Amino acid sequence: MSSQSMKPATAAKKLDVYLPATPVEFRENFITRSELMALQADPPEWLRELRANGPHPRNLVAGRLGVSNSGLTRNGITGALTTDEIKALLDEMPEWLVAERAQHVEVLREQRRIRSLHADRRRAREQAEADE
Repeated sequence: MSSQSMKPATAAKKLDVYLPATPVEFRENFITRSELMALQADPPEWLRELRANGPHPRNLVAGRLGVSNSGLTRNGITGALTTDEIKALLDEMPEWLVAERAQHVEVLREQRRIRSLHADRRRAREQAEADE
């Protein structure tokens, strides 16, 4: 493998697709950076289909449901889901999903608060150094 090619798993991650759902040729061969760029610029039918209907990788499932990957695991969702399965969960809105979404919002809010606090401290430190 040269430095200009990547494993299929890496390419799938960059394309935001679920590797086991990709064609065999994709899964069994290294992908060059130029091939990846070509797939991104002009996606073939299989890639358009995967992106539209899935199955989707867990990170995209979590994002579409508005929960964390851990939230999926806590509630027994350990694999990829299709677009229809995600829509069904959103339509049904089970109690666990409501709770996980609320928890996820709180976690994100706390992360933003902490980042803001660190940024404020960094600015204060830089200002103090500039005043010296």
